[in-house]
Amino acid sequence: MNYDIRLVVADDHEIFLDGLALMLSRQDHIVLAGQAADGRELIEIVEKENPDLVMTDIKMPRMDGISATRHIISRNPEARIIALSMFDEEDQIVEMLEAGAKGYLLKNADKQEILEAITSVYEDGTYYCRSTSAKLAAMIARSKFNPYKQKEQVTFTDREQEIIQLICQQLTAQQIGDRIFLSKRTVEGYRTRILEKMNVRNTAGVVMYALKNNLIREEDLIL
Repeated sequence: MNYDIRLVVADDHEIFLDGLALMLSRQDHIVLAGQAADGRELIEIVEKENPDLVMTDIKMPRMDGISATRHIISRNPEARIIALSMFDEEDQIVEMLEAGAKGYLLKNADKQEILEAITSVYEDGTYYCRSTSAKLAAMIARSKFNPYKQKEQVTFTDREQEIIQLICQQLTAQQIGDRIFLSKRTVEGYRTRILEKMNVRNTAGVVMYALKNNLIREEDLIL
């Protein structure tokens, strides 16, 4: 990676914010452009620093992440924002995405996933936390959030569609291979091509794309 990503982070929990900021500042390709403790402070820093990407908590004092996101997007519709969430904030995650965020992470995400989300959203993709529940996937699918509607329609072969269905049922590559009489390695090759076609990073992304593009039905998911 031969570019720097200028990033602003916001969270009202000082220990979490400092820990996240420290980890990010140690990455060669990330420049920490500012830290905020609430939505209003976040807006001020974003307007001053014009960062490449924002990571913000949803629940904050004075102004929450949803209101701050709406304000930032109203000024710059191309702004790249990742929501930081707790386990029990599914409704708020949906609101954040509808407000303009392009991805979300649970606060217990590991370093690798945080960096993966940053890269994906910086490159104009979306990012859905690996531990996205089927319930949340269905809620997002029913929401106004749809990052795929302006993109060229992707086509999938019959075999790819079959594997997409099985991925969405949370089957492993080995389990899929056993069911449709392919080797694990062959299934992994199909999975890689499917992720590339969808421009997603993980199973949660496959589920979301498949729901939004009517490749699977909500009732096919294990809720």
